[in-house]
Amino acid sequence: MKNQPLTNKTSPRVKTIITLAVATSLSISFAHAKANVERENNEISTKATQDTKVNKSTESSFEDAWDFTDLYDNEQGDYLKLSGRLQLDSTWVDSDQGDFNDTLWRRFRFGFKGKYGEFKVALEADVNLNDSLSDAYNRLTDANVSWSLDKDTELKFLKQSTGFTLDGKTSSKKLLTPQRNNLTNNLWFTSEYFTGVSVKSKLADDWSYKTGVFSSDGSDEISINDASYFAMFSTSKKLAKNNLWDKGEVSFDYVYNDTHEDGNTRDFSQVISTSSKFKQNDWGLQSDISWGKGDLGQSDLFGIVVMPTYQQSEKIQWVARYTYLSSSEDNGVRLGRYDSKVVDDYGQSSVDGERGDKYQEVYAGVNWFINEHKLKLQAGLQYAKMDDNANDGGAYDGWSFTLAMRSYW
Repeated sequence: MKNQPLTNKTSPRVKTIITLAVATSLSISFAHAKANVERENNEISTKATQDTKVNKSTESSFEDAWDFTDLYDNEQGDYLKLSGRLQLDSTWVDSDQGDFNDTLWRRFRFGFKGKYGEFKVALEADVNLNDSLSDAYNRLTDANVSWSLDKDTELKFLKQSTGFTLDGKTSSKKLLTPQRNNLTNNLWFTSEYFTGVSVKSKLADDWSYKTGVFSSDGSDEISINDASYFAMFSTSKKLAKNNLWDKGEVSFDYVYNDTHEDGNTRDFSQVISTSSKFKQNDWGLQSDISWGKGDLGQSDLFGIVVMPTYQQSEKIQWVARYTYLSSSEDNGVRLGRYDSKVVDDYGQSSVDGERGDKYQEVYAGVNWFINEHKLKLQAGLQYAKMDDNANDGGAYDGWSFTLAMRSYW
């Protein structure tokens, strides 16, 4: 007897049984597979959560290292803390005028700050770690007393920071580049700390201001005996969020300087600066347009800075910058900090006088925030060119690269 093919002879009941069996088998297989996937996902999720907790715990423990600065505090908000900053530079310069490279301590400052009721005090010394211990002390920086007149207004006496221009009023602790831009280097009073009195306050509609009168005395400590004085007024306005920016701020600075041959300021009788900061998502843009009226042999000076930024992640930030400076007469523009240090075979500066009449710079760099601005590494490549119409040794054309460490507490 021949075997009959099952295909055509299988009864509907058999077909139903087979279909149910296959469906049940597939269901069990899919359920088992799903359980395995969910179990693996849970294991991965649990591991990721554990890793995240470990990372956060590690980061928290690392950030807690800065708690060593807290000496005393109470429930009323009074406190006593250590303060200071430590900064290191390693720089290479390659120019038509010569080469320069060095690794040095850029800044070391150490002191105290405290608050009691309506009063705050600050005392900090600048120390040069590149010198022997006996010659290391440079000067006092902050040495002042502040009085809070109300929650929005503060009056400050004695030696304090006097900031104007975009980078001039940005602490070296929070600069986005290793060095301040060359517009600030030319127009701002780079000694920064002067003895005087100032008041700052927040106003309605997100306006704020700071104004003060200071001695231009160049003493390393508190002094108003020599030189003359200068007065400063700054105001800023925070802008409401719109389609162009999430955060925006515009500022205006004006300085009147009674220039004196013994003064510790730049030789400008007036300085006007307007700057701005904008941020949209991960992108940012900062700018500065400034002008100075020269005196005591210094010619008038005009400058522009444009600095875009991109925040790639919480830890990585990219920065670019363009700087333009022009003086109304010959030899009115200074070179930047490390550009001016190129040397020839005899160890002398190859940029005689380090002055020209037109300067341009392009910078590109990256910041790695290990603990926000409290500990960061910076790297930047810069190309700078100085024109010297007088042809008396101020011309410059060169590249520089800087690695920097910045820390404060």
